[in-house]
Amino acid sequence: MNFQNIIKIVSGLLGILGVVFLLRIMGLGNDQIKMNASMGDYSSVSPLITLALIILSIAIVVTLVFSIITLASDPKKLKKAMIASGLFLLVIAIAYGVSEGVETPMKDDKVLSAGGSRLVGTGIVSFYILTVIAFGSMMFSAIKKIIKK
Repeated sequence: MNFQNIIKIVSGLLGILGVVFLLRIMGLGNDQIKMNASMGDYSSVSPLITLALIILSIAIVVTLVFSIITLASDPKKLKKAMIASGLFLLVIAIAYGVSEGVETPMKDDKVLSAGGSRLVGTGIVSFYILTVIAFGSMMFSAIKKIIKK
């Protein structure tokens, strides 16, 4: 039995299991599920959520494994990936350096620490930097295309 047949069998079994859990949920109905949940009983929904998490985990692992295998098989691709990762880490480092952390009260009477606030700021600044880079690269590509014509 080859690898593709195993994947088809596992996919089919997970699909059938998902359909069984879905039919079970649909059979109970919204009102019963809400009533059970209000009493802390999530046993009707939990199997479907667990199955979704298992499928997500499998997808992540398979994606990472095949990405690493592909990168390892071609040194040029590996070099490009390492450069891109380094530049991304540089953007994160710049954003972290620019961001400030201030203790911030939240709605639930908790306080966001200065470090947590700085990490949030880092994410926001990183988003802005990456947005400007993406816009700039699109403009550069468009201008370059116009000039070549």
